[in-house]
Amino acid sequence: MKLTRPQAEAIIQVLKEVLFNERYADKALEKVFKTLKSREADRAVIAETSYDIIRYYRLLTTISQSESLWKILGAWAIHNHYTLDTWKEFASLNAKEIHQRFETVKAERKIRESLPDWLDELGEAELGKAWELTLPELNRVPPIALRVNTLKISSEELKSKLREEGFSVEQLDQFPEGLQLSERKNIFQSNAFQDGLFEVQDFGSQQIVPFLMAEPGMRVIDACAGTGGKSLHLAAQMQNKGRLISMDVAEWTLEEFKVRARRAGVHNFETRTIESPKSIKRLHETADRLLLDVPCSGLGVLKRNPDARWKLKPEYITKIRNTQQAILNDYALMVKPGGKLVYSTCSILLSENENQVKQFLDKHPVFQLEEELTIKPSMLTDGFYMARIKRLA
Repeated sequence: MKLTRPQAEAIIQVLKEVLFNERYADKALEKVFKTLKSREADRAVIAETSYDIIRYYRLLTTISQSESLWKILGAWAIHNHYTLDTWKEFASLNAKEIHQRFETVKAERKIRESLPDWLDELGEAELGKAWELTLPELNRVPPIALRVNTLKISSEELKSKLREEGFSVEQLDQFPEGLQLSERKNIFQSNAFQDGLFEVQDFGSQQIVPFLMAEPGMRVIDACAGTGGKSLHLAAQMQNKGRLISMDVAEWTLEEFKVRARRAGVHNFETRTIESPKSIKRLHETADRLLLDVPCSGLGVLKRNPDARWKLKPEYITKIRNTQQAILNDYALMVKPGGKLVYSTCSILLSENENQVKQFLDKHPVFQLEEELTIKPSMLTDGFYMARIKRLA
């Protein structure tokens, strides 16, 4: 295997955007691809290599003994048994030395798994021995999972349609509304996507909405809706019947949700921007079901967002814990007596998950925990936590 010069130059540009200009990896790739005339196969190489270097940036700077992005790219190529070209940028790299350095440092977890010191210490403090087992899963290349839009099509029908368009997909028994893409291709260019027949959504994330137990005809609030991925799933679960209120503090995300809703054929919803505490108070005791998919550290989805490990700061995690508790305390009052809420995160930290729920229940005896579910990062899923809580009175 060998990288071409145009591929290498594009990878370097992506790395500059992410590591030096603090752009998100997906946006950096988008920017580079706009100026790049290349085949889809080249784009796949550029994207996958860029993500892998971002994922293992600390390891690669260590074994290359350099901060130069070209040297880091060369070290990645050597480490992954690529044939190294004779470009001047790679002139000082020695393959034998690169391999020897890796053997020297691979026993040191924070280097091998490529994490900042503080994050490795935090993970071990919260998860103990489980942290060691979790890290390799967080460094896997994530599968591309699709959630079938059951408002429009069945899993079997979608599988046939995608195969007709040249996409290889398989259905997994444990995820009845999901399909997995067998090879990495741009699924967003498919007619099936343009027709709103599916959304790209991790298999673990797909379990949150069913956990809420929303039914057709109910009044359901998605209070941290963002661009509406879970709202779309809720509408399908409700069969477009009842009333779905999608809320967020950022109006632009709700505008994006409206576009997605039109494509998906969702029409039982309204959007509301959370402008002040009054936006929440107006809805006190009105919801049969409430979804609180709260902002979090995102440590459960590191394999999907590998640049997050370099952008996260300890003070942000402290701040987000306070935000989570405030949302849970204030927003839970929208649930009517007898109704239920689900608190969910894409984090694996106890301090963002079980501890937050316990703290809330200790303060609010009218709420009772029904069930908790932790989805550990694995070959098929990212990491998620969800707790279903019933309001008694």
